[in-house]
Amino acid sequence: MCEDREVFLRAQGRIFTAFREDEESQWKGPFYFIQGADPQFGLMKSWEIGECDYGGDEWEKEIRLTEEAVQAINKLSPKPKFFVLCGDLVHSMPGIEFKEDQERDLKNVLQKTNQDIPLVFVSGNHDIGNAPTPETIKSYCNNWGDDYFAFWVGGVVFLVLNSQFFFDSSACAELKENHDRWLAAQLAVAEKRKCKHAIIFQHIPLFLQNPDEDNNYFNVEKNLRQELLEMFHKAVS
Repeated sequence: MCEDREVFLRAQGRIFTAFREDEESQWKGPFYFIQGADPQFGLMKSWEIGECDYGGDEWEKEIRLTEEAVQAINKLSPKPKFFVLCGDLVHSMPGIEFKEDQERDLKNVLQKTNQDIPLVFVSGNHDIGNAPTPETIKSYCNNWGDDYFAFWVGGVVFLVLNSQFFFDSSACAELKENHDRWLAAQLAVAEKRKCKHAIIFQHIPLFLQNPDEDNNYFNVEKNLRQELLEMFHKAVS
């Protein structure tokens, strides 16, 4: 197994193995984690040339900014429990020629994160496509770990979702059904165990300003949004 797989493939079998549930299922007091999103290597060049779906053939600026973020995280004391990146790890869409090199360079930077700070990865549209397919999801999982999974830390349950299923699952309907059944089962566990908190990580936010806002490219469709919000509220209320 190559080195980057050892470092990054932490989520397998829908479980994030950096934490043991039997040790982390009880509330032990306050803790914190670091959330980031959209390192998106290649985005800046794409914007400069006005081809936002292209991928860009340069990403030195993104490398430098991510290195600065990693350096800052490594200096924190006490250490965060984990560092989560909520999607769009690189800018090139599946099938774009720069994707593999962008992912390699991102891994090289992220491997400098303190080994005591686990890395949690969330899939975004630039990682698996606006309309993901079984092939694009498999490729993501091979590179970064499962596209959805759960873990417990300090009595809090964390659920990582594949929000592209909420956007367009036309090419992977069966995978979405599996995802939705899994999510319902995880929420049922959270409700039964009366967990202190439940935290959802996903790339596409349910809403930007308020739950009743109109549909747009950057939020989840309103009817589905309300359904999900009701499910989440029921699980922890």
